[in-house]
Amino acid sequence: MRNKIVVLVIIIAGLAGIYYFFFNGIIAQKEVFVNVKKGKFVVSVTSTGELFAKNSLDIRGPQGINTVGVWNIKIANMIPEGTVVKKGDMIGSLDGSEIVGKLKERQGELDKAMSQFSQIQLDTALDLRKLRDELVNLKFGQEEKKIILQQSKYEPPATIRQAEIELEKAVRNFKQTSQNYEVQKDKSIAKMQEAAANLNTAKSKVDFIQELLKKFQISAPEDGMMIYARDWNGQKKREGSQISTWDPVVATLPDMSVMVSKTYISEVDIQKLKKDQLVKIGLDAFPDKKFSGKVINVANVGEQKPNSDSKVFEVNIQIDQKDTTLLPAMTTANMITSEVIENAVFVPLETIHNEKNMVYVFKKEGSSYIKQQVKVGKTNDNEIIIIEGLTEKDQVLVSKPANAEKITLKKLKK
Repeated sequence: MRNKIVVLVIIIAGLAGIYYFFFNGIIAQKEVFVNVKKGKFVVSVTSTGELFAKNSLDIRGPQGINTVGVWNIKIANMIPEGTVVKKGDMIGSLDGSEIVGKLKERQGELDKAMSQFSQIQLDTALDLRKLRDELVNLKFGQEEKKIILQQSKYEPPATIRQAEIELEKAVRNFKQTSQNYEVQKDKSIAKMQEAAANLNTAKSKVDFIQELLKKFQISAPEDGMMIYARDWNGQKKREGSQISTWDPVVATLPDMSVMVSKTYISEVDIQKLKKDQLVKIGLDAFPDKKFSGKVINVANVGEQKPNSDSKVFEVNIQIDQKDTTLLPAMTTANMITSEVIENAVFVPLETIHNEKNMVYVFKKEGSSYIKQQVKVGKTNDNEIIIIEGLTEKDQVLVSKPANAEKITLKKLKK
């Protein structure tokens, strides 16, 4: 008796398993239909963006480093990004070793200019003193020749003439030496002025570099939250990064009262976008937070996407609301409304199939379905407009059935 009961239990269990498997297999293979919808159809483009402040104040390194032959400076240290600073607070410093080397060179030039100026000053004083002494002696000689001429008035004519000639020579020598003195003095003044100008130039260069070095300690120009600036390749400037004479921005102080999401749209979708289109914005960090905004700028020229052959276009979206959770560099999810079409007929994208350049769906007809050709229109992320071939009263299969190849295609009437 017990054996019969065991066998019966086994048989029942086996039948139950077969029933369960068969029944669930039938359920699994059962087709799922969805209703064709009619109503407002929103054509949208979704993208990921990054927040930044629409307006910000740049914190710059020193200007004019190129005038001393330096084109790039390394950032020695920086306070952490996101630090709230007050006006005048130190936010970092630059590596001044190359500038210090330039200062030593300029100091050497200054020492040389000072030495040259002193030497010219000394030589000029000695040369002019020598000429002045010579003029004094010539003046005395001229007076002496006058006396000799006066004393020779009772001498023979030849002696008198000789005395006259000697006086004329003395007068001429004095005059020429006086003229030479004036020329030499003018030359000495010009030479001194040139040496003084060279000295002032050398001193100005040293003073400029000394003032430049003071600016290697960078302070905040205003109150705010410090955000690292980005280099030409999009990388943030940190300790060890370099700033250049043509891009000396080290960091920024954003005005977070107006935030913008910067996103990049593919060349396929960019034609759908234009200025002032409405946008729904979400934050990856705060999924419950939702914001609204509008497109404020669409780039006219595309750019190459890193590690990709596709091109993208920069699009900026201004957020309407102010919120303390909106911080620079946060990731946003943007849904840009490109167009709203009223009274559109549409179905899910997965119900659409293609075969030999023919677009069709599997439309319910009675207790079965048919393969119905359709003419499609615009799409969004999930749905597509049906221009011809379906009405809002129809139902369509979500997926392609197993016997799809055996079903005859019902074409649209021409």
